[in-house]
This record gives sequence, C-alpha cells and structure tokens, in this order.
Amino acid sequence: MNNDPTVLDESAAERIAVDFNEDGTLSGIVLDGEHESMGDVQAGIEFIYHMREHLLDVGIATVYLISVYAIVLWIKKKLT
Repeated sequence: MNNDPTVLDESAAERIAVDFNEDGTLSGIVLDGEHESMGDVQAGIEFIYHMREHLLDVGIATVYLISVYAIVLWIKKKLT
C-alpha cells in the first residue's frame, strides 16, 4: 500500500499525482507522466467505468430532458 498522501491511487501512480505546499495549498498536478495515447476502445471502457460515479447526475439530466420534452409537446398541442 502506498503511504504517500500526494498519490491518489496506487494503480495510477504514474498517471495522476497531486502536490501540496507546506501550508496546504495546491502546488501542482501531474497527469499522465508517460506520454502514451490511448485507443478508442480503452477510452470507451474508461468512460463507462467512470460513469458509475455520475449516475445521479445522469438521472437528474434525463428527468429534466424528459420534462422539457413533455412541456414542449403540451405547448405544441395547445397551439394547434
């Protein structure tokens, strides 16, 4: 286990690191220290994996979209 508080995830130690100053302010963020590109399939898999953290946001956006669409249909029906 990694005891370094500046590394967010041990499996992503080469990819993501956050550095703080002595007073607790942010001094730097290192993203993807190795400059390798990811393929479309890998990007899709990571996107789906990280969507688990945003299910509530997606649910609220979906309800909002359906509500707005229903209002538009109702207004259209009233005008015709």
